[in-house]
Amino acid sequence: MVDALYSDARSLFAGTISAALAAAVTAIKTGDWTLFTCMAALIVVGGVRGGDMRAYARQPQKPASAQEARRWEVRYIIGSAAFVSLLGIWCLLAFVRTSDAVVHLISFSVVLAYLVGITGRNFSSDQLVVIQTACAGPPLVAALLMQGDAYHTFLGVLLVPFFFSIRSISRRLRTILFSAVISAQDVKELASRFDTALSNMPHGLCMFDAEGRVVVVNGRFSALFGVPGEIDMRGSSAEDMLAEIGRSGAMLPSKVERFSARFVSTLSAGGRKMLSVGLREDRALELIFEPMEQGGCVVIVEDISERRRAQAKIEHLARYDTLTGLPNRASFATRFERCLASSKTGVSRAVLFVDLDQFKQVNDTLGHPCGDTLLCQVADRLRADIRGSDIIARFGGDEFVVLQTTRSGREGISALAERIIETLSGVYDVDGHQIAIGASIGIAMAPEDGASADQILKSADIALYRAKADGRGRYCFFEPEMDRKAQARRQLEFDLREAVANDAFELHYQPVIDLRSGRSSGCEALLRWRHPVRGPISPAEFIPVAEEMGLIVEIGARVLREACLECARWPGDIGVAVNLSPIQFRHGNVESVVEEALRISGLAPERLELEITESVLLQDTSLIRDTLLRLRDLGVGIALDDFGTGYSSLGYLHTFPLNKVKIDRCFLAGIESDTQVATLLRGVARLSAELGMSVVMEGVETPQQLALVSAEKSVSHVQGYLFAAPMPSSDTRRFLLNDRKNASQVA
Repeated sequence: MVDALYSDARSLFAGTISAALAAAVTAIKTGDWTLFTCMAALIVVGGVRGGDMRAYARQPQKPASAQEARRWEVRYIIGSAAFVSLLGIWCLLAFVRTSDAVVHLISFSVVLAYLVGITGRNFSSDQLVVIQTACAGPPLVAALLMQGDAYHTFLGVLLVPFFFSIRSISRRLRTILFSAVISAQDVKELASRFDTALSNMPHGLCMFDAEGRVVVVNGRFSALFGVPGEIDMRGSSAEDMLAEIGRSGAMLPSKVERFSARFVSTLSAGGRKMLSVGLREDRALELIFEPMEQGGCVVIVEDISERRRAQAKIEHLARYDTLTGLPNRASFATRFERCLASSKTGVSRAVLFVDLDQFKQVNDTLGHPCGDTLLCQVADRLRADIRGSDIIARFGGDEFVVLQTTRSGREGISALAERIIETLSGVYDVDGHQIAIGASIGIAMAPEDGASADQILKSADIALYRAKADGRGRYCFFEPEMDRKAQARRQLEFDLREAVANDAFELHYQPVIDLRSGRSSGCEALLRWRHPVRGPISPAEFIPVAEEMGLIVEIGARVLREACLECARWPGDIGVAVNLSPIQFRHGNVESVVEEALRISGLAPERLELEITESVLLQDTSLIRDTLLRLRDLGVGIALDDFGTGYSSLGYLHTFPLNKVKIDRCFLAGIESDTQVATLLRGVARLSAELGMSVVMEGVETPQQLALVSAEKSVSHVQGYLFAAPMPSSDTRRFLLNDRKNASQVA
């Protein structure tokens, strides 16, 4: 508002000169010295006001506060009031000191014109208008009233409402100006905010009018397209703007023309559209065309490079193994299905399912980080060993799959399998550790071994299982019989779980005969399973499966409890022998299970004998030895079963706390005709007896075998079908009862 007072120095100068000239004319015409004085005073005051105007204009900046602005306003009011007061005095003196009508007209017209002029010039300060009217109005009215006639009096009275109307007009103008200033300030602030928003928004923006010319463009738009910031594209046509983008070099020249055509057609088509464009350095932009109601269009540009890279990374993670970078199971299946769909005559497709041998031991002994490093090295060796046309994938853990396409049939596939086994069986250097592993491979052919990718992979997995069962470090082609066995195995596993849940097992008992007395000294508990469909299933078939599934721990605990409960019903000098699996020692608390079985049954510990195989002794030697010692301290007997079928280390006989050795039936094969077999049996029996252990000969089935065994005095007990087959508990009780009756009759 203060700027409005000081802004028009020319009009102030013109008004001052005009008033001074008018005063000079009246002074010259009348010769009155007072009028000359008024003229001089007007010039002096006008000069001072002009100096104030120049001082305000020369300020380095506008008033910084309301107080400073007010001081400038007061200076202007004082100068203006002084000038107007002089005009009023000049007019009053002209009317009082002369009767010249021309002088009256000049002075009255100039003062009245000046009062009207202040409304248009000084309305920005209401106080200034009031003071100026108060300084000039009364002298003007007084000059008219002092003439005394009716006409001058009428004109003087008429001036009073005129002065009030000047005040009212100036106030309305001031309100209009103030509103305009506020609106202009708001618009300016809004424009500043809009400009700030445009300049700082993360997206590029370009606005076109209805004629397709650029109206607004922000710096981000130019930066995204590589256009220098000093180039102003406002007012340009879409074609000119696109040409400037092409010259920027941000886009490959081969893409510029096509992008320009798509941009122009999308812009003119109307409607909301999206457009993508690729730039150099693997950058990509997405453009959204949004039409406006009044015509024209707003184009929003977003840099989607990071989004695309993130999407590509997500897709890569979904299709590739994060550790080795190889395709994963899903990616392999997709590519395999495509490969099967594009079958060619004379081309064989084979899936090689590769599994690392001894990898678990690496993780268990050296830790998973070493295991991960080893897997990466394995993947590198496979990449180097496989043709570019073949596909390698990692299915997880230590399982890798190779898809080979070849025209050389099984010979070529076998050669590849042998090469992979040889390559992967070399020594690895992992964090300073020298690691040696092996590999087993199962192979399935397409389409012979399956119509789909899943079926062929399943067949390869079955073949891998067979390769591992055959001794590892080898490869095996799938055969239909393998599938039948695998299905039978899965069915057996399911049935085993059902049998455990329903307690479908039963115990049979086979007596052990003391050669000296001819009576039974105990019985061996043997597990039997009568399948509801298949009938009796051999323990040799289902017990290894139960061990692999971990079910043998629960089954073994039940067998031990039931055998002890049954033995408690027998004569007091008859004991029971129960076989323990190596898995029970590894995963079950054998001591607590034995103690619980004895507590529940009330059986004396010396009537219980635990039979273990040599495979138990191959585990943690010190741990097993301590466990066996604690069991012996309970009073339980320990027997080494099936001696001669395993590693047969004689060191077991004195290293571990054994009470009995049971020699396997294999020693009786051909004993009637082979003197070497008899000599071997004699040596084992005598050594065991000399170490303080009783010796049991298993599998005695003929009188000839019994005679030969009895001749060897070191053998104290025999067991076999010659005396009794394994029988249910009820039959066992009758057998023992009859055995005792017969013994008493003999006595």
